[in-house]
Amino acid sequence: MRRDSILRSTSFRLALIFSLMFISAFILTGLIVYQLVKWEFQQRQDQTIQETFAVIAAAYGDQDIKDLLDTVQTYTRATGDRQRVFSLVDPSGKVLAGNIPALRFPDGWSDADGDEMQLPGDQQYRIFSGTVDGNRLTVGLSQRETENIEAIMLQSFGWASIIVLLLAIFGGGLIALRVQRRFGAVRNTMEHVARGNLEARVPIVGRGDDVDLLSHDINDALARLAATVEGMRQVSTDIAHDLKSPLNRLKMTVDEALAKQETGLSVVQELEAASSEADRINETFEALLRIAQIEAGARKSRFGKVDLGDVLQSLDDIYSSVAEDNGQRLKTSLDQPNETILGDRELLTQMYANLIENAIRHCPEGTDIVIRSEADTETITTSVEDNGPGIPEQEHGNIFRRLYRLEKSRTSPGSGLGLSLVKAIADLHGARILVENSRPGLRVKVIFPRIVQ
Repeated sequence: MRRDSILRSTSFRLALIFSLMFISAFILTGLIVYQLVKWEFQQRQDQTIQETFAVIAAAYGDQDIKDLLDTVQTYTRATGDRQRVFSLVDPSGKVLAGNIPALRFPDGWSDADGDEMQLPGDQQYRIFSGTVDGNRLTVGLSQRETENIEAIMLQSFGWASIIVLLLAIFGGGLIALRVQRRFGAVRNTMEHVARGNLEARVPIVGRGDDVDLLSHDINDALARLAATVEGMRQVSTDIAHDLKSPLNRLKMTVDEALAKQETGLSVVQELEAASSEADRINETFEALLRIAQIEAGARKSRFGKVDLGDVLQSLDDIYSSVAEDNGQRLKTSLDQPNETILGDRELLTQMYANLIENAIRHCPEGTDIVIRSEADTETITTSVEDNGPGIPEQEHGNIFRRLYRLEKSRTSPGSGLGLSLVKAIADLHGARILVENSRPGLRVKVIFPRIVQ
């Protein structure tokens, strides 16, 4: 992986976007808080000035100007650093008391520069002015303290923004790196699969997050792919073994016919045998193609409501006489006759016919073959059961493989595709197949989900 790939990764870009969004929200929130605090300081400062003005004005009682002058001078002497300014001017413009020259301020609130009031330092003042019995009283408060607090707030906010920005970028990069590593594990796994290692799997961290869920899905898909490829390999091997013998027999029959033809003998019997052998080979390929078509889901377009009870009853009518001719007994037990599923009636009929024929073919005389249907609130369970010899339990998982036959000599008729077709049809309908020993005999269950009304 290239070093700069983390910078170009989607996870890093998303982390960076969310970091910028967080920083923007932090800055916006800080500005709002700053303005609120500034407004609150301004309100308290104005309240202090107004209270001071009211206290001084209240000293003018009983038309005694001397008390008013004494109060202004007292406040003035108490303010040595010029943080507060006071002025009492008579109607003629003469300064009676205070620490600023006679300036004409409008009634109410105003802002003034220290230079305007001949005060040292570059300060701003908040001024409130009014009249007390014709005399103009002015009270002001320096903005230096407020400006200092605002400067401290802005500086603190600036440093906090820088720290948050660094932490957001670092945290976003760390998160992006961890996500990139997990997606890198997915890429590595897919590279191994592309090189032919179908056993490779994406590691699961175990947190149960979306990446773990994606990894589970990928692993499930890889497991199905591996099973499909292994099935294809097995089918190729089985086809090679199963068709080798009939092709050899076909060649021997043709060679024998050619030899007879050279001597002038009739070759009709050999040609008929060759034709029969070719038909069996064609049937094998047709069955394989039919299974492939079913597994591809091409028949789902023909799905409709199918009454399983009706299908099983019709098969009972057909195969009862066949079983009787073979010295066997076929019985049908339906829990509820009307059990409807979504499916292809033709395929379902073929699936159960294959199971019944398989039981008739491989069981001896005197065998009881029972077709059952049972239902509960969620599933419909059908089964074909016999009390014949059964099959070894270790073979239960193999009987649905294509071209698989318990008889290794392969001298008896059959292609080994009947139960493979059963499995393909069941999978197409979302059904599960269970193979059980009925002691004695064999029981094959096909379990369908109920239709959601």
